[in-house]
Amino acid sequence: MTMNLILMGLPGAGKGTQAETIIKNYGIPHISTGDIFRAAIKNQTEMGIKAKQYIDKGNLVPDDVTCGIVKDRLAQDDTKKGYMLDGFPRTLDQANALQKISSDLDRPLDAVINIDVDPKILIDRLSGRFICKNCGATYHKLYKKPKVDNTCDICGGHEFYQRSDDKPETVKNRLDVNIKMNTPLIDFYKGLDLLYTVDGSQNIDNVTEDIDKILKNL
Repeated sequence: MTMNLILMGLPGAGKGTQAETIIKNYGIPHISTGDIFRAAIKNQTEMGIKAKQYIDKGNLVPDDVTCGIVKDRLAQDDTKKGYMLDGFPRTLDQANALQKISSDLDRPLDAVINIDVDPKILIDRLSGRFICKNCGATYHKLYKKPKVDNTCDICGGHEFYQRSDDKPETVKNRLDVNIKMNTPLIDFYKGLDLLYTVDGSQNIDNVTEDIDKILKNL
């Protein structure tokens, strides 16, 4: 049985954790766009050379090159029993291109798993990190509080700070951008009857269980 998947979810939804479990349990390659771009550039494939020309100038890589790199990767032997795409497609044009690519390679999509979490919960998850100013130890207001309030476990310091990336307003902006990008894709795959939505606000094991049920029923 083949299993050709896309894994979707906003930052902080737990996509990385679930991706690891899926590839371990089902033995399919995890195809992340970042990884395949780096590999194509390193191996100096035709598409990799083209991509490097855009990246070196600080420009976005156009869809035809991105889709070419994805097609080259999906054509490799290790995807015969399935694959899991992560970070692609990002636009409707890419989603339409993927339909053609996967059909041409006879590796059509079986499911799009969307790990859904309320953005308010994600803001708490992503903006909860704070760091000891003295020794750099990291804490989280939800998951890893200091044993004694306002006192670093490691050095006993009392001054903490937040990186600008972790501040709630920065996190909210990042989520807004991702929601805007993901919404048309979710509608697209819903229309193709490929979308399965999982509640990502549950504990990790329950999310894994729900994904497992979907995959076993494909």
